[in-house]
Amino acid sequence: MSWFLTNLISAFLLPPLNLLVVAGIGLWLWHKRPFIARLLVTLALAGLWLLSTPYVADALMHSLEGEPYVTDTQKPLADAIVVLGGGTYFHAPEYGGDTVSHQTLERLRFAANLHRETGKPILVTGGKPRGNSISEGAQMRQVLEKEFNVPVKWVEGESDNTQENARMSALGLKEAGITRIYLVTHAWHMPRSVHAFQDADFQVVPAPTGYTTRYETTLLTFIPRAEALVDSRWYFHEMIGMLWYQLKSKY
Repeated sequence: MSWFLTNLISAFLLPPLNLLVVAGIGLWLWHKRPFIARLLVTLALAGLWLLSTPYVADALMHSLEGEPYVTDTQKPLADAIVVLGGGTYFHAPEYGGDTVSHQTLERLRFAANLHRETGKPILVTGGKPRGNSISEGAQMRQVLEKEFNVPVKWVEGESDNTQENARMSALGLKEAGITRIYLVTHAWHMPRSVHAFQDADFQVVPAPTGYTTRYETTLLTFIPRAEALVDSRWYFHEMIGMLWYQLKSKY
C-alpha cells in the first residue's frame, strides 16, 4: 500500500477527522433520528474537547512512553546505533532546500550524544515517502556529520515506514554481523518501533528521546490547545499501528 493511500485511510481513523465525521453523521441524521443525532454530535464535541486538553493528551502519551532504558552508557549493551527518521522540513528557506524536521533533529541530537558516550557506529534510516529529492537518511547524515561532527557509517534511504526501516536496515547491519542495536526514536514511537525491529530479528535496546513533560499542572492544562490535539493524534496513530502489526502477524 502506498504512503499516500496509507495516510489517507489513517486520516479518517484519527482525530480530528474521525470526530468531524461522527459529528457530520449526527447532523445528517438530525431530523431522521434526533436522539441518535444529538448523541453523536455530543460525543464528537466531547471527544474533541478532551483530546485537545494537555491533561488528557499528556496522559495518553505517558501510557506509551514508559521509562528511560539507557542509563549506564559505560556498559556496552549493543553494537550499533540505529536512528529512525521523523520527517523532512521541506524547502527550508534558511537552509536553501530540504533538511530534517524538528522531530528528526531531536532524535539526531540524542543519537550524537549516545555515540559520544558509547563509541558505537551509527545507521540512519528514512526514505522519500513524499517523493522529495533527498532521502531522510541522506539529510540525517548531513546534519550529524556537519553540525554534530559525528560520523555516520550506514545510510538507508529507501524505506517509507517503520516496518521498512527495520527490514531495510537489517540488510546492511546483518552483513556486518550486527544484530543487537540501540534504537533511537521518540519515546511515544518506541513500542511500535521495537516491535518492527524485533520482527526483523534484531535484539533491541530502546534509546528513546523526546518525552512528554510538563512544568506544572494548572487550570490551563484543562483548556483545549492545538498542540495537545496533535499529541492525541500521535497516540491513536501509534495504537492503530500496533493493532495493524498484530493483525498482520496473525494472518
